[in-house]
Amino acid sequence: MPAMETRRIVLHPRTREKLQRVARRCRDADTRTRYRIVLLTAEGWSGKRIGKALGCSAATVSRTLDRWESYGEAGLVDRREDNGAVKADESYVATVEWILAGTPQEFFHRRPTWTRALLIETAARYTGGVAVSKTTMGRVLAALKARRGRAKPLGPCPWSKARKSRRMALIHALVDTLPGDEACVWEDEADIDLNPRIGADWTLPGEQRTVMTPGKNVKRYFAAAMDARTERLVWVKRKRKDSRLFINLLKKLLKAYAEKKVIHVILDNYSVHSSRQTRAWLAEQGHKFRLHFLPPYSPDDNRIERKLWREVHANVTTNHRCTTIAWLCDEVVWYLMKHNRTARELCVRESRPAI
Repeated sequence: MPAMETRRIVLHPRTREKLQRVARRCRDADTRTRYRIVLLTAEGWSGKRIGKALGCSAATVSRTLDRWESYGEAGLVDRREDNGAVKADESYVATVEWILAGTPQEFFHRRPTWTRALLIETAARYTGGVAVSKTTMGRVLAALKARRGRAKPLGPCPWSKARKSRRMALIHALVDTLPGDEACVWEDEADIDLNPRIGADWTLPGEQRTVMTPGKNVKRYFAAAMDARTERLVWVKRKRKDSRLFINLLKKLLKAYAEKKVIHVILDNYSVHSSRQTRAWLAEQGHKFRLHFLPPYSPDDNRIERKLWREVHANVTTNHRCTTIAWLCDEVVWYLMKHNRTARELCVRESRPAI
């Protein structure tokens, strides 16, 4: 029988009322849809019309009606319990979570990244040979809220864990107990390349987005400081990532925090932060600035890196289509200004002073 042919069902009034009552109370969406298919068919609706109204295919309508004709109401309930024991139970999900905490090479695979097939093979070793389909593994990964993300390169910190913890504790204590006549900022630099960073994007099936590269790369460098209290930004731009870039930022901080007695700057160990030229300029300022260096190779501990520059690259430089470096820098500045507007609005809502 063609799937689109209109089929007839005659329901006794009491049967109709019962089906309507069960459909209203049913929590399972698929089961509720099957009940509604039978009810709408009894009202004379065609399979095509029912599928369009309920968001299902005409084949689903036809299959449901076949089950109704063969088994009555019993044919409408979920019959997956007849499939046997659930393979992807809580224990299996916990095993996959444990596996994902490591790399494939830690489980003696040569491939450096996980695939669903490789996860199925590895999980089978530790679950007594339980094998699931790729679709089921996809559901397990969704239940774990796992995602395909890019790895982040890190350098080894030469400090001991205890020493690093002590330094970070001092920095956080500084931010938490900062006097009203002092300011504290997180500082960091960012490279802006005309050659776009390539990142993931939503596309239609069979399509792939293209991004033109300039051929010869051009770079600009931004240095920014984010207020530890209000998250307001101060920034400068320069063609070279040198001591002058950092000094220009410090000069701008002097104007932004002219009324503050001390400006604390939390920053990484990049060479320009402690160069001879930087030290000479800081000596001329007396005790206005105090630099607090983060542990080496600890980008995640610098709040401006996590809060600002990663978002700038995600929202501006990844897959960008700017044809000139000036255009791209304008986009970066627009995003920084947007960040400041958001920070100002947040301060107003929380009744904090917006510096």
